[in-house]
Amino acid sequence: MSSTILHPRSPEPDDELDAAGAANGAPANGNGHNGGEDKNPFLVALGDRVRGLRARRGMTRKAVAAAADVSERHLANLEYGTGNASILVLLQVAGALQCSLAELIGDVTTSSPEWLMIRELLEHRDEASLHRVRVAIGELLGTGGGNRQRSSRIALVGLRGAGKSTLGQMLADDLGFPFVELSREIEKFAGCSISEIQALYGMNAYRRYERRALEEAIQIYPEAVIATPGGLVSDAATFNLLLAHCTTVWLQADAEDHMKRVSAQGDLRPMAASKEAMEDLKRILAGRAAFYSKAELRLDTSAQPLEATFFALRGLVREALQLST
Repeated sequence: MSSTILHPRSPEPDDELDAAGAANGAPANGNGHNGGEDKNPFLVALGDRVRGLRARRGMTRKAVAAAADVSERHLANLEYGTGNASILVLLQVAGALQCSLAELIGDVTTSSPEWLMIRELLEHRDEASLHRVRVAIGELLGTGGGNRQRSSRIALVGLRGAGKSTLGQMLADDLGFPFVELSREIEKFAGCSISEIQALYGMNAYRRYERRALEEAIQIYPEAVIATPGGLVSDAATFNLLLAHCTTVWLQADAEDHMKRVSAQGDLRPMAASKEAMEDLKRILAGRAAFYSKAELRLDTSAQPLEATFFALRGLVREALQLST
């Protein structure tokens, strides 16, 4: 399959478009080639969207090319699925068509007028407003947008080494609830270890097992303390499920404490291969903090010794569930 790389406008001698041919729908690439070879389906769909957006805006190819600062020939190649555009050219074309890059490349939230109008309503809203909308949508669709009444399933979220297993078991014993280590449930479903799941079947398969394990825990246990894997928040659907059906607590810790505790367990995943393990860990923490912060409660597990930390957690949870302390 041959494809033409798109570049910004340049003074190439063959840069001119056969305007009549392009206007009649023929792919114009300067040598009469009509793209008879199989085309990449993604590039064909991308070209269709560019043509559709151009038509919706009422713009000629010449006008779009001028506004995007790319040649008409290259724009025609893009429209007919023979041009493999760089991300910078796509940004220029999106700007010329006054649309988002997401709409140009076919993001699902741009796939219909309703999606587009919803996107417009949500654009530039602050986090608090977006949270209220997410909860309202969940309630409207019956998927449980939020915890109107505190669930007696306590889910502990946070990075490995935050204390989810240790504090979770202590809390479960105190409340008289079952303790569910979700990672162990995932391994039961798969019949192998977490590392083997990821190595043999990949991260997508692991996320499916993770979602299935959480669904079953929610179905089986009306009351429980659940220690969740640190990366669960990376899957929006699974995290939505957790937030809707559990009272969530973010166990925070300093990066140094995370590293020390994980090292004591003899486990440096995913930092083992890195010479800059601490920097890697800090980046992971920074990347996930915005998601962990969606939890209803939070506790710093680095602030004081284990026993005092447990009593602080116990107090938070018992108050949230309106249980006697």
